[in-house]
Amino acid sequence: MFKYFISLFLVLSFFDGHAQSKPIDLQPKDTADYRQPYGLRVGVDLSRPVLSFFDEDYTGLELVGDYRLNQKLYLGVELGTEEKTQQEDLFNFTTSGSYLKLGIDFNTYENWYGMNNSIYIGGRYAYSTFTQTLNNFQFFDSNRYFSPDDFVQGATDPVEFDGLNASWLEFIFGVKAELFANIYLGASVRLGFLITEKEADNFPNLWIPGFNKVTDGSNFGVGYNYSISYFIPLYKKAKKPKDPEVESDN
Repeated sequence: MFKYFISLFLVLSFFDGHAQSKPIDLQPKDTADYRQPYGLRVGVDLSRPVLSFFDEDYTGLELVGDYRLNQKLYLGVELGTEEKTQQEDLFNFTTSGSYLKLGIDFNTYENWYGMNNSIYIGGRYAYSTFTQTLNNFQFFDSNRYFSPDDFVQGATDPVEFDGLNASWLEFIFGVKAELFANIYLGASVRLGFLITEKEADNFPNLWIPGFNKVTDGSNFGVGYNYSISYFIPLYKKAKKPKDPEVESDN
């Protein structure tokens, strides 16, 4: 019996020595598959339906979307339609039309692995086609002899000016955060600079769909949107993880 114990001890000693003879890798390679989803994100601006519900003089809808080009760059697009009636001191008018915005967004936020949130800056080229209707107007009379309580009423039949258009550039600052799986909530502020416009001979463009109010003597306009969108993943692309910083001894 004793010789069997001696044989078993010799076998175990052999395997233990063979295992210890293998080199130990003190710097194992990271074999994790760092793959980021790429695809199309589509949604709708929430502010315009809400404003349409509370303001009877406004109707609007804007569809939003972006497509991921690489780790930081996105192709962005907005397509919308708006109609707004506005009362000024001496006249009432309605503007109705549609617009398209196309450009690039750059994500400045460094996500953890598996996250796709963004804090971005971007730019758009925008183009709008629209119609303006002068609903009614009054004549300005400083004397007020014939109409002491109000200005003299002018034409009340609507006059339509069609074939109008405008183009502008937008600078954008915005955020997008993933609320649930593939569902994102976003918000952005937009500063527009009007570069071209076609207006009627005897009635200026006072409000442009997608650009908002046109200020006399200025080409700048301000806009915003609050969007909810859904991400459609199309494929995944590997992302190389950053190497840890190695501190050198001085």
